[in-house]
Amino acid sequence: MMKYQLDIKQKQKLTQNMIQSAQILQMSSQELDIYIRELAMENPLVDIENLDDSTNTDQINKKLEWLGQIDENNRVYSKQELNDENSDNLWNFVGDSGEDNLSRYLLSQLPTYRLNNNEQKIITFIIDSLDSKGYFTDSLEDTAKYFGVKEEEIKRLLGLIQGLEPAGIGARNLRECLLLQIERKQLGSPLAKEIVSEYLELLAKNQLPLIAKKMKVTIDQIIIEVERIKSLNPKPGNSFASRDSLSYIIPDITVVKLKGYYEILLNEYKYPRININSYYKSLLTQEYSAETTEYVSTKMKQVEWVKKCISQRNTTLIEMTKIIVDFQEEFFFSGRGIRPMRLIDVADIMGIHESTVSRAVRDKYLQCPWGVFPMNYFFSKAFEADAMCGGISADDIQMKIESLINAEDKFKPLSDEKLARMLKSEGITISRRTIAKYRNNLGIKDASGRKMFL
Repeated sequence: MMKYQLDIKQKQKLTQNMIQSAQILQMSSQELDIYIRELAMENPLVDIENLDDSTNTDQINKKLEWLGQIDENNRVYSKQELNDENSDNLWNFVGDSGEDNLSRYLLSQLPTYRLNNNEQKIITFIIDSLDSKGYFTDSLEDTAKYFGVKEEEIKRLLGLIQGLEPAGIGARNLRECLLLQIERKQLGSPLAKEIVSEYLELLAKNQLPLIAKKMKVTIDQIIIEVERIKSLNPKPGNSFASRDSLSYIIPDITVVKLKGYYEILLNEYKYPRININSYYKSLLTQEYSAETTEYVSTKMKQVEWVKKCISQRNTTLIEMTKIIVDFQEEFFFSGRGIRPMRLIDVADIMGIHESTVSRAVRDKYLQCPWGVFPMNYFFSKAFEADAMCGGISADDIQMKIESLINAEDKFKPLSDEKLARMLKSEGITISRRTIAKYRNNLGIKDASGRKMFL
């Protein structure tokens, strides 16, 4: 009976450990940081470095230590580079853009205006409320109530902001944004202003003949004005670093391209390391009550198990990334061309269950010179083509659609149905609806929207 009870306890312990291991595997670097800190609060045997109290030198040393983890076991050797002598030029990391913050740039233009304290507060509030496009989408009425002033005062101060650079900033919608720029730049005839004011919806649908008919002018005149309108910036705030970018994603893995191979670096410096408190550990070698000894022993086993789980998590991430980089080298080399790859394919190579790979990629991000990507991005769904063709990824299909559209007759653009037939002739069967979906993903208009008249 006692043996049976022990077996039950062991199985329960094993199940708890397995659950904890799966949970840690699934954690991102940020989540792991939170988890370790919470563990330190409830387990006195956990010693961690408090990053909040660390100096800049400590942080630099941590990063150098992180870079020092480079070893040959974490490398994937490049096959693409053998065929490209200029590959080094493709892999220069993009540094800071140097773009100013939009709010800062606008506020820097205000000293030329004589503003009292209240006006300064309101203008600062409006500027900070602009969205990433540079639009003011809040209610004038609500803003006026918030500051206890008349709505006309808010409108006046917004008008002052709309007079700043870049032109179009502070607009409340696309129409106002374009009109502000037309007035600032004094574009040609009044036709451009009338098109934007009265026929913006028709313009979006590329219905130029109908606009010409309604305005009682020739199609040639409309085309000239439309080209002028196209030179305007519909999102004047986009050329500035957005405030949203300050809340950035912390990548869990970084892939660096070196001469002839890719180095895979685990971002371990983003969370504190766990050590066992030496004082409590020493209690096990001294004579204390059985209760104290059992408590310390249990807590120490917990710490050791968590350390093991974190180590297993990190090993799994590195091994998985090596497989991804090797399989998707076309992407890491050129930034395009995701191949069809399934979770089970990686699981089979690693000799682990598919669910383990699924947990490992969940909420994880990978950084490379092409940007920061969720790790599940590299597991592209494949579309079945002819048996001779094998699978083709969604990314490849989008590239084919884009290529066909780029080569089309601009006066007789290809319909989605025609694109579907052309792809089918290449052995790729895909519906018109899916064509439309991928075309929209690429930001390409439908055939009527792409048609040129001159």
